[in-house]
Amino acid sequence: MEPELLIGAAARAAAPRHDPYLALRNPNYRFFALGFLVSSTGLQMLATGLAWEIYQRTQDALMLGYIGLARAIPVLLLALPAGQAADLFNRKLVLFGTQAAFTLLCALLAIASATGAALWITHALLVLMGCARSFNGPSRNALLPLLVADGEFHNAVTWNSGVFQLSATGGPLLAGGLIGVCGVAWPVYAVTAAGCAIAAVSALLLRPRAQQRGDGRFTLGSMTAGAGHLLREQTVLAAITLDLFAVLLGGATALMPVYAQMLSVGAVGLGALKAAPYVGALLMALLLAHRPPFRRAGWSLLLSVAGFGAATIAFGMSHDFLLSLSMLLLLGGLDNISVVIRHVLVQVRTPDALRGRVSAVNSVFIESSNELGAFESGLVAKVFGPVVSVVSGGIGTILVVAGIAWLWPEVRRLGRLAPDQQAAG
Repeated sequence: MEPELLIGAAARAAAPRHDPYLALRNPNYRFFALGFLVSSTGLQMLATGLAWEIYQRTQDALMLGYIGLARAIPVLLLALPAGQAADLFNRKLVLFGTQAAFTLLCALLAIASATGAALWITHALLVLMGCARSFNGPSRNALLPLLVADGEFHNAVTWNSGVFQLSATGGPLLAGGLIGVCGVAWPVYAVTAAGCAIAAVSALLLRPRAQQRGDGRFTLGSMTAGAGHLLREQTVLAAITLDLFAVLLGGATALMPVYAQMLSVGAVGLGALKAAPYVGALLMALLLAHRPPFRRAGWSLLLSVAGFGAATIAFGMSHDFLLSLSMLLLLGGLDNISVVIRHVLVQVRTPDALRGRVSAVNSVFIESSNELGAFESGLVAKVFGPVVSVVSGGIGTILVVAGIAWLWPEVRRLGRLAPDQQAAG
């Protein structure tokens, strides 16, 4: 055998085997994942219960739109101070506070629903939940790197993604079953309150490493430091921009009811179509947990988003229910690859003192892309039809990938992501 081959074989033999359950062996991460699972599942149940109750009471689709506005607008308005709070104060206590707020507000929603209170009270409580949500995301995301060892972080992000997909799949099913048994929505809100209370307790049990605090001031310059870091860290900016436009253009999920009607599959088929991307993402999360981190993260990111666009095109042109279902499973799995890579990249390329503010800016990108993506898909479908809307969105996603790869060549050169690649403060 050639000497080079012998050296390569020896290096592979000496390399430690990948442990797919590495993060789960860490008690810190187990408490974190437990809290995230019960809280996220409860909040998914809450969203389903609210949509059912409000439409039952009003028979007005516009009232459903107000739910999204009530949740999203506070996140967009409070993103910068929320990110600063996650860097200035103890993230563990901020996370506890947001989960405690969710517990109280969900309990009040249950009381309002059980007593038949006016809908403006429900929407006011949702606005307050949106305020708590704006602080919850940055503190949770910035806390995770302090809970696990450097070598466990990529595995923890992968399992985190799987926990979210599991909650997104199971939450609506649990809510539907509970409403079917009880005939009313308030028990769903009560269960959500209990789940958030468990998450609050689990947050207190966390033992994070000491965080690097921010500069201690709530000034405009300090709050926008996360955005300034993204402008300097062009690779992270490219990854976030890629996700923004991919979701903005590839929002096929907003047209699921239309495609269920086109495919003649009824309400059961609609449920399957809506669940398919989450199931695909969950399966991909399990697969990623059982394999080592990507050696060429840049190309993996670009190809996964391009594949997402191609699967969107195939779904848009499909006239077969099983093919449509398969494409949704595929695009969900490919999307999860980009989610994991982007989240790891954002954290390892950001100093700890700025992680909350950068996570907050990232949350603004995510919120705007989801909401505007649904609006864009609906608008194009209204003018040109649903097939043109979905297919053009998939083509646009592929073009965005090509543009990002050309404008930011450093993305193509990204190798294996590790905490030792952190940017300087």
